Amino acid sequence: MNIKTNILLLALFANLSMMAQSNGVIDEVIWVVGDEAILRSEVEEERLRAQYEGTQIKGDPYCVIPEQLAVQKLFLHQAELDSIEANESSVSHQVDMRLNYYINQIGSKEKMEEYFRKTSSEIREEMMTAVRNQMIIQQMQAKLTQNIKPTPADIRRYYNTLPADSIPMMPAQVEVQILSFEPPVPIEEIERVKARLREFTERVQSGSTDFGMLARLYSEDTESAKRGGELGFVGRGQLVTEFADVAFNLNDPKRVSRIVQTEYGYHIIQLIEKKGERINCRHILLRPRISATDKVKAIERLDSISKEIKAGNLQFEQAVTKFSEDKNTVMNAGLMINPNTGSSRFEYQDLAPEIAKQIYNMQEGDISQPFVMMDPIKNREVCAIVRLQKKTDVHRANLTDDFQTIKAMLEQKLSQEFIHDWIIKKQKTTYIQIDPEWQGCDFEFPGWIH
Repeated sequence: MNIKTNILLLALFANLSMMAQSNGVIDEVIWVVGDEAILRSEVEEERLRAQYEGTQIKGDPYCVIPEQLAVQKLFLHQAELDSIEANESSVSHQVDMRLNYYINQIGSKEKMEEYFRKTSSEIREEMMTAVRNQMIIQQMQAKLTQNIKPTPADIRRYYNTLPADSIPMMPAQVEVQILSFEPPVPIEEIERVKARLREFTERVQSGSTDFGMLARLYSEDTESAKRGGELGFVGRGQLVTEFADVAFNLNDPKRVSRIVQTEYGYHIIQLIEKKGERINCRHILLRPRISATDKVKAIERLDSISKEIKAGNLQFEQAVTKFSEDKNTVMNAGLMINPNTGSSRFEYQDLAPEIAKQIYNMQEGDISQPFVMMDPIKNREVCAIVRLQKKTDVHRANLTDDFQTIKAMLEQKLSQEFIHDWIIKKQKTTYIQIDPEWQGCDFEFPGWIH
């Protein structure tokens, strides 16, 4: 870096600090990384956000946070050179989810604005920047470490060098197959639900009742009901097809849609606002009730299927293909996939309580008695039987049963080492200036102060 560039960046550091003071704002530039400034206010905001979200900062926040921001700027600068950009639709979706979370936790949009001392639009813009940067950094790190692919021999060597007390204990895990279907719903019950929704529509369009109030009182989508049925801005791909087709054709916020049937039940929808390819709307969801008699009939049907399997007249996999209505498992011979890991292994606490209760004392190959459970996705009652395909007790990780876990450990270790070395190299080629009052820290990467 030449002398002229150094002088210009020092001037930037000084001028930004003076601008903050001249505007009457209690703020100052505390770091400059490349041509990017880090402000005291940024550090304070990150500290407050961590405090609100319950994120523990290991060490002095006035040392840890500025360094984290500086590291982020190194990645963002490299990402700019490599033309890495975030998907704006994904950014907006994440921001909507975070805003809805804050509003739910704090109580209202007004209280959120009071807490952060900013308007909701200002909070949203800041979140957009933060989430966008986070996604870009993740992509940059993934690009930097994309060639880290240890061989099976590397993994075995790594495992053999681990001290015994460093080998993780693996919890008890199970692999489960499921066959489930919904008891039939009588036509009379469906008509009752539709009539109720038609009544809501008439009340809203006559002006006698507010849609949001009805959603709070009656909608069976409990999360959106807390917000008066509001879903927040979403893209078409984030909604089930039947719902999206109707919602995106709405144009008048004063009107209510026709009744829409989806896998979750029956809905009516009201438009709030459209922004390009995204929409914010509110809805009311009602689900038909299944009678006790229909549940008994479904249980009896499952009992007959179970007996056929146990008698050897039918394979469980064949029964799944023929009878199961669980679209998430029917093409996989009923094998359940853990949404948290993408594998077929579950710890007991990751399973639906009704399933965990059934399989706890079962042996491999056993089939449960028929039972009723809540479908975790549709939030509706279904009748099911499960088969315990595999059971692994608590044990220390080994190469036979836990190869993928050990591989992931090694990949994480190698990636962390590579990123650590990359940051150290980047420090040496980047202009860095730190206010003297902020230099007395035990930094994770000591190369900030040349």
